[in-house]
Amino acid sequence: MDQESWRQARRHETLKARDINPATGDRLIEVFAALAAHAATLDDSLSGAEFDALPLKFVADTATGKRDYELLAGLPGTFADDRDEQAVKFFRLYAYEGGQHSHQLFVLSRELRHALIVLSERFPMPSPTCGDALHQADETGLSQ
Repeated sequence: MDQESWRQARRHETLKARDINPATGDRLIEVFAALAAHAATLDDSLSGAEFDALPLKFVADTATGKRDYELLAGLPGTFADDRDEQAVKFFRLYAYEGGQHSHQLFVLSRELRHALIVLSERFPMPSPTCGDALHQADETGLSQ
């Protein structure tokens, strides 16, 4: 997500200022991105194979255009990866807890939207898609 090293430092400063642990915030931003992409594919009735064609800007708009609990719609009951399941449960807890946690999710949605817009604008081709971003992450060794 961070093409320049200073972006991570600035995001961490913003998270700390909002009483969000930077490591927790970064993980929740990852989860937010996955949930926003999932919700965007459901909204457009895309298949998993069509996910690669989903524009990054559409995912960015979905991240801030839907309520926290709306991003949880249509998720499976269980996950193959325990880390993913724990992350979704943590996000769900934040979404339904309300108050400060709900505000923190709002802050994280804005951080994600900003990161995806910056990534889209700096991409070597116009209108990059999720597939383009994943391919670039693989090429640069950033994928996990």
